[in-house]
This record gives sequence, structure tokens and C-alpha cells, in this order.
Amino acid sequence: MRTLIFHVSGMHCASCERLTEAELCDAPGVATVKASLARECVEVTGDFGGLSDEAVMRDLDRLVQKHGFSLSVAPSKHAVVWSEFAVAAPVALGLMAAFLFAQKLGVGRLVNTSEMGYGVAFIVGIVASLSSCMAIVGGLVLSLSAYYAQKGEKTRPQILFHAGRLVSFFVLGGVAGAAGSIFRFGPFGSMILGLVVGGLMMMMGVSLLHIFPWAKKFRLLLPRNLGDRIQALAGRRARIMPVALGAATFFLPCGFTQSMQIYTLTTGNFLTGALTMFCFALGTFPVLALLSFSALGAPGRRHPGVFFKTAGLLVVLFGIYDILSSLAGYGLIQPIFNF
Repeated sequence: MRTLIFHVSGMHCASCERLTEAELCDAPGVATVKASLARECVEVTGDFGGLSDEAVMRDLDRLVQKHGFSLSVAPSKHAVVWSEFAVAAPVALGLMAAFLFAQKLGVGRLVNTSEMGYGVAFIVGIVASLSSCMAIVGGLVLSLSAYYAQKGEKTRPQILFHAGRLVSFFVLGGVAGAAGSIFRFGPFGSMILGLVVGGLMMMMGVSLLHIFPWAKKFRLLLPRNLGDRIQALAGRRARIMPVALGAATFFLPCGFTQSMQIYTLTTGNFLTGALTMFCFALGTFPVLALLSFSALGAPGRRHPGVFFKTAGLLVVLFGIYDILSSLAGYGLIQPIFNF
């Protein structure tokens, strides 16, 4: 038995870790696999006979290339593919412009403003599912789906997981809204919350752009030990387990989810908070459902660089928007997007 460590290029999120492990664990001779996004490497233990490290690497590299990853014995030099921004920037700007146009039509307003339409909560959910939500929840969804697929259950656990997620966001969103009637944030408190959330979103967006190596410190990921425990829980064949895991995603550290939770506190109303969080969760459903049911694996895997740069730019733009809206709401600046 030998333990080899290979460097991985192309990983962006927790889903990438799970995909790498899933592809390599069934390779001939491989006993265990542990991928690390933080270190951008994968540790493989197994019986590889007399093959050299380079030969093993080449065999395993062919398995992960279809996901946009590549293995190497030596660490690869960090390189930014600037040409990907030629596609990512117009798409991100177009989606942001569409959001602002929807606001102008009266669809609603974003977090930290006095009003929000349920349609905007749904749109924010879509954006979240393409960025931070996919990074946080995606690894869990892939892990759960892969486990039950091996057991021959390809649909029921996934349906229960998403049902538990939608129901929990409705109920817990309502609880948060009702709790907001007990205490209310003043204008200054709302501004501070908006600045904190907007700043976190910007840092998270920069990490998704994969431009600065130091920015990976700001990636919000499901803790490895927690992910392993959740995967172990999935092994219990209790019918309620997928539902419980779906409900638990309400508490995972996603900037967009936390922003929406803060907004529901300001509503002071059970039904408003419940419907807001339900619409947000409904917006995240299409992409997370693809992870569960589709052979596509993870969204954007055919062009992962473009996908994550688009998502990163969107998160940065929403972070800037949130900060400017908070400052304008407190009266420190004039509303910039009031046109």
C-alpha cells in the first residue's frame, strides 16, 4: 500500500472535492481518497504495483479530466485565464442589469430595504444557488445522492431532502419573522448588518474569481468533519434522515441565506418571513436539483472557469449593491440605483 499526494487544478468548491473523490475511489488499486480544496490536492492510498508516481497520476488524471480537473505531481503555478472574463463579465453584468430593471418595474427590493417582493427573494435564491449556496450545500447534495445511488435509491431520498429543505425554510423563516416582532433593528443597526453582509459577500465573490491565491481563505465551505458526519448519517436507512438533512441546510453558513434571514427578522411577521424564505429556497431548487438528479453532476462543469467567474462577479456586484443600499437607507449617500 502506498500513499500518493497529487496536486489538483480546477477545483472551486466543496462539490469539486466530492466529485474528485467519487471518480477516484473506484479506480483500480485505490483504497482511500481524500481531496482538499484548501490545499488543492488529493491524497490517494492504494496498491499500485510497480507503477511510478507519474504513471499512477496519468491513469487517475484521465478520470477527472471530464470534470475540468487535472492532476500533477508538482504544484502547478497559479495562472489566471483572463479570456474567461470575456464571457463571464457580460453575462454577470447582464444578469445584474436585469435584476435592476426588475426592481424598476416594481418587482421588489433587495435585503436591507424596507420592502421586498417575493419575486426578488426567488431571484436572489437563483443567484445564491449559482455561487455560495452551491459551494456550501453542493458537496452535501452530491454526497447524499452518491450514497443513495449506490444503494439503488435514485429518487426518493433526493425528493425527501428537497422537500425537507423547502418546508424548513418556510417554517423557520416564519419563526424568524415572528421573532422580529419582539425586537426591531433601528436604522443604524440595519446599516451595520447590511455593511457586514455586503462585505462578506464581496470577499466570497473574490474567492470564486480564482484570481488571488490568498482569496481562497475566504471560501465558505461545509466543514470537512461535519460533511463526513452528515455522510455517515445518510448511511442510516431511516426514512426521516434525508428530510432532517434538508432541514439542517437552513443553518449552514451561506451569505445569501444569512442576508435573507436578517431581512425576515425586520418583517416582524410570521407569514411574510415564511413566504420570503420559502421563495428564496425555491429559487435555489433548480440548480440543487440538477446536482441530485442529473447526470450533469455540477452546474458549469463543462466550463468551470467561466461558470465560477460569472458567479463570483455576480456575488461581488450584489455585495456592492447591498453596501450602497445600506448607506443610502441610513441617509449617508444619495440612492444610486433610484432611476
